[in-house]
Amino acid sequence: MIRLNGISKTFKVSKREQGFSQAVKALFLRQTETIRALDNISFTLNDGEMVGYIGPNGAGKSTTIKIMCGILTPDSGDCDINGRNPWKERKHHVREIGVVFGQRSQLWWDVPVIDSFELIKDIYKVDETEYRKNLSDLTELLDLGEIIKTPTRSLSLGQRMRCEIAASLLHSPKILFLDEPTIGLDAVSKIAVRQFIKDLNTEKKTTVILTTHDMLDIEALTERIILIGKGKILLDSNLQDLKNRISAKKTLTVDYYGITPVINADWEIVEKREGRITITFDSAVWSASDVVTEISKNTTIQDISVTGITAEEMVAGLYSEYKI
Repeated sequence: MIRLNGISKTFKVSKREQGFSQAVKALFLRQTETIRALDNISFTLNDGEMVGYIGPNGAGKSTTIKIMCGILTPDSGDCDINGRNPWKERKHHVREIGVVFGQRSQLWWDVPVIDSFELIKDIYKVDETEYRKNLSDLTELLDLGEIIKTPTRSLSLGQRMRCEIAASLLHSPKILFLDEPTIGLDAVSKIAVRQFIKDLNTEKKTTVILTTHDMLDIEALTERIILIGKGKILLDSNLQDLKNRISAKKTLTVDYYGITPVINADWEIVEKREGRITITFDSAVWSASDVVTEISKNTTIQDISVTGITAEEMVAGLYSEYKI
């Protein structure tokens, strides 16, 4: 279990005006500004949960992750992860966590990836049998193949990210922190990584905390989201409940032949062309089946699709609502 209670963290940032004279002045009289990265945040995550931790740039997401990893020490507040304090018991804590920072690497730049994996095995004191099994599984599932024989500097960003995910899982962590894990991946690789993370959670009950700006990651992997803005927790909710609260509208696309469907005055036409019509309707008033029944009264339906608000539209609405 992960429990954060009243965590706060501030940083001092140096600032000066442009120009040589201002640079000289700053040598003797430095101006600083205190930035409150986290302001009394609290939440609890149960074992085996997959949670999306979202917010705009500078909201405090990475700072929270670093505190939970034991990299940073907060100014105040308590953090308990599986009975341990991350920054006070860091050596024991890191044996049970895996971390992927999309903008930072844990692989050595000039050596083949497999050499980095071997070194990580020694650092975490992973049993040889467990290591070989994990390496084999990860190589197959993440399609690493010949990639692990290549120096890290020669890999594309997408290839490196797949190797980073594998490196974070070699020691079978109970908790996985993912900070922008699909950055730089192509569409096929993104789908493969998402499925891999879902399978990992299902089979090993690994707790996953995901921070990303890719809302498709959130939609594909998580059921719960925590929204942070300006260092404060603004929302903690089930993803589907949140979608329903923000917008009850659903979109229905109908492919038909024959007579053009009669559209009820309650519905709004989004697109209309021969053989296809797209409408939106209020799901609090109309069910999708009722709408389809109405349309089918005077036309022959070939195919239908119903969609609700996307995670991206929902998050944009939240940012606007909370003015972040």
